[in-house]
Amino acid sequence: MSTYLVPGQNACCHLTSIDAENQIPTEEELQAYNKLHEKLDDLLATLPKQKGWRSPNIFLHKGFWLTPQAIKGLLMIDDYFHPQSTDIFLATFMKCGTTWFKALMFATTNRHRYNFSDHPLHRNGPQCAFPFLDSHIFLDYPVTKFDHLPSPRLFATHFAHSLLPTSLSSPSSTCKFVYVCRDPKDVLISKWHFMSKLRSKELTPISFNETYELFCNGVSEYGPFWDHVLGYWKASQESPEKILFLKYEDMKREPSVELKKLAAFMGMPFTVEEEKGGVVGEIVKLCSFETLSNLEVNNDGGGAQKFTAQLVVENRDFFRKGKVGDWENHLTEEMRERIDSITETKLKGSGLSLGLTKRI
Repeated sequence: MSTYLVPGQNACCHLTSIDAENQIPTEEELQAYNKLHEKLDDLLATLPKQKGWRSPNIFLHKGFWLTPQAIKGLLMIDDYFHPQSTDIFLATFMKCGTTWFKALMFATTNRHRYNFSDHPLHRNGPQCAFPFLDSHIFLDYPVTKFDHLPSPRLFATHFAHSLLPTSLSSPSSTCKFVYVCRDPKDVLISKWHFMSKLRSKELTPISFNETYELFCNGVSEYGPFWDHVLGYWKASQESPEKILFLKYEDMKREPSVELKKLAAFMGMPFTVEEEKGGVVGEIVKLCSFETLSNLEVNNDGGGAQKFTAQLVVENRDFFRKGKVGDWENHLTEEMRERIDSITETKLKGSGLSLGLTKRI
């Protein structure tokens, strides 16, 4: 059952499950759903596979490593998702600020609906702010419909730009994307910590050295990291009105400046009166790591977010440190140099600089 905030309400929306009245799928829907699963099984049998960070295996599909559940989501998006011209997507590689930017985008979009002193984000984890399209598309059997969401609809995705259907990615589409990237060294550390918490206890724990090697070789869920970043970077250069490319580190350094840039791109710029009234600062404060991580809902007494029937993540697991440069506590100089070298090689000639650390 999908769970996310619906603008105008103060609590998460729990969409009706299949067991409820009038939700039984038609025979035609069941046949289409069963065919999709057959297609998924046939596809997985042909794909190269590697060890997953969370699950036993991930599969190389069109140049990117995905879990079977992610591939299922991609197939369902292709077949069932109908974008609206005003849709706005938050696209990120895993552990690049998704939780933070979900809160920022929801608070900015709905700033006229809620008081900051009694905001729904106080009672719901940021991951609940709006649907994670990759999995929410199939959480309400046989397929989740998002027609009840008011415009502009907000969605999050980890899919690479080249994996998206043309209805979303083509230059003619009017959907907008906010892409957030981060220093790959911090991504590696954060992702290893996060996936270690989610990894099945039935599987052998995955060591940091093993994930380091896999990451450097491009093998991790939704990776390779550098190909993921470059896909959105190049698309943003070709269609800057369609894709806003942001860096996690810039938002940490100048949150008010970056938030105003974000709001303007989404078509909701702050007015002079709002800026004078401190609205920008209120949103920055509301969505800060310090504020969100200390809320009861994101702590021991908090809730959880359902991504698949098997994967439910507690809100507290989305919060660790939220710092820039935590990689220094984990990587040797040799490790740092190797990742920086890969980054420099992969991004050469693109005009993008990311996470390079020059030592004297």
